[in-house]
Amino acid sequence: MAKILLVEDNEYNRDMLSRRLIKNGFEIAVAVDGIESMQLAKSVKPDLILMDMSLPVMDGWEATLRIKADPVTRNIPVIALSAHVRGEDRQKALDAGCDEYDTKPIELSRLLSKIHKFLE
Repeated sequence: MAKILLVEDNEYNRDMLSRRLIKNGFEIAVAVDGIESMQLAKSVKPDLILMDMSLPVMDGWEATLRIKADPVTRNIPVIALSAHVRGEDRQKALDAGCDEYDTKPIELSRLLSKIHKFLE
């Protein structure tokens, strides 16, 4: 069973997405800010990270930069999740080290397709 670290500060979004991912056979760990995401990436060793970009304490861009700079976590694929749909937002996430970008509201089939691409 693949393990996903879901980094999302919005309780409703976090609960809804984690339940849907569990129903699709994934084990879920949850972080609510960028600092916690870095700590859990090291301790949980997820197969993939779903990273909200707008987070408290440390945003998703900075957290991804640090995760990708750490030899222990750099190879974990990161999919950015953002309500921002402009091209420059996607590019900013990719420049920070995200491996893929998806927009909110989440379209589950599209997101699952991206997740499976990295887990195969």
